[in-house]
Amino acid sequence: MSLFLEIFFFALGAAVGSFLNVIIYRLPEDKSIILPASHCPICSHAIRFYDNIPLISYLFLKGRCRNCGESISLRYPLVEMLTAILSLMVYWKFGLSAQYLCAFLFTCSLIVITFIDLDHQIIPDVISLPGIPLFFLAAVFVMKLRFLDAFLGFLIGGGVLYGVAFVYELITKREGMGGGDIKLLAMIGAFLGWQSLLFVLLVSSLAGAAVGITVMIVRGQDMKYAVPFGPFLSLGAVAYLYFGAYVYGLFFPEVFISGPM
Repeated sequence: MSLFLEIFFFALGAAVGSFLNVIIYRLPEDKSIILPASHCPICSHAIRFYDNIPLISYLFLKGRCRNCGESISLRYPLVEMLTAILSLMVYWKFGLSAQYLCAFLFTCSLIVITFIDLDHQIIPDVISLPGIPLFFLAAVFVMKLRFLDAFLGFLIGGGVLYGVAFVYELITKREGMGGGDIKLLAMIGAFLGWQSLLFVLLVSSLAGAAVGITVMIVRGQDMKYAVPFGPFLSLGAVAYLYFGAYVYGLFFPEVFISGPM
């Protein structure tokens, strides 16, 4: 039974990942995520149902459109595989429960934000702004996070990055962090609680610095154009969701931890 459920949640994640690909592609273009049906972005030919099976169809088609023969971006199976793996990991963490549903929806939101930010350097308000109250309520009533922890997570999460952005712009006279990152950390704090913020910021800063420096060296770009920060905040949030309690227990056993861990 356990193996069956693991296969089910992996397959469910892959199927959801296929839909996330649609959102990632269409949302920044202000297109409907429902209609028209999935089609090749090159030749606009509708994709047959047997060519739209997550992960499997890409392999059988050898990464090419059946109609026009153009290459299909590796991004599509990557998002499907990533969503499938994270779905399985969230199931391992929370089991078959309402907590799985909330944590998986939170994870899916971060996946969409990550790839849109990578492509367009924006974090859509249509995800982050409704996400703040929705994930706040989910944290309190489903994940059993204390109301005060979630509320402080929202306030401090948004306030920390706002303060950093304000001071940076005051000193350098140029914008160093977009409003989308501020709203994203507010959403993360609302769902994971204020205790998560140190971990999330540390992981995201270290990962962002490592990748940003590498990109600047390879491409010779100025620091402010290196990489968007949203994907690294998302990485830190997912890492905390799965590993936060273990890390805090290892290094800070005296810190009180509550919520979705």
